Amino acid sequence: MTQLNAADLSTRELNSRLRDLVARDDAEIHVENPGARHNLAVAMLKSGKIRFRGSVGYYCGGLADGISIEIDGSAGWGLAESMLGGTFRVHGNAGNGAAAAIRGGTVVIEGDAAARLGVSMKGGTVIVAGDCGYMAGFMGQKGVLVVCGNAGDAFADSLYATECYVGGEIKSLGTDAVASEVTDEEAAALESLLAANLAPELRALKPQARRFRKVVAGRKLWNFDKREWKIWREAL
Repeated sequence: MTQLNAADLSTRELNSRLRDLVARDDAEIHVENPGARHNLAVAMLKSGKIRFRGSVGYYCGGLADGISIEIDGSAGWGLAESMLGGTFRVHGNAGNGAAAAIRGGTVVIEGDAAARLGVSMKGGTVIVAGDCGYMAGFMGQKGVLVVCGNAGDAFADSLYATECYVGGEIKSLGTDAVASEVTDEEAAALESLLAANLAPELRALKPQARRFRKVVAGRKLWNFDKREWKIWREAL
């Protein structure tokens, strides 16, 4: 294991050191005193393990492909944005736009997520143990989005084919989003997913998989129909 003290390095120097260590196949890198600094560990394109011993700022791990990042604190806006692959775990909360436009990998937020969680995600898995803010899952195209707590307004607005699950209350569904019951097969898959990604003591506080609701697209926005132009105006 290698330890880096972020307090002694500029953001550019720290990111350069991280890339060099990952390229040398360092088993695990611990970063002390990240100080909620922005743009840490961006564009990490090789596999490796980085653990931030404190909170990070905006866009941590953006454009990642294969890296494993653990954050002993909270994360600012844009966590893991446009990630291609990898694993992110936040032991605190995450700001706006977490896991936006990801194409693969797994993002686990053990606290709450702010607005626009998983917007335009095109693959991958996002799990929030707590609540999420408004417009989570907006224009989600593929992948799986799981919110164990409550969801804010306009959940899954303009959804395509992302599988969305909510364990608590949904303040309001977005345009063309429809809630449905979880099937036994879906509940079993969801239970396995949560068991693999949430610690037992955290999972014990969450609802059973069969109590989740699944949110799917009503498909009215999939193809434009001038007879339903009001729906499109509402969405835009």
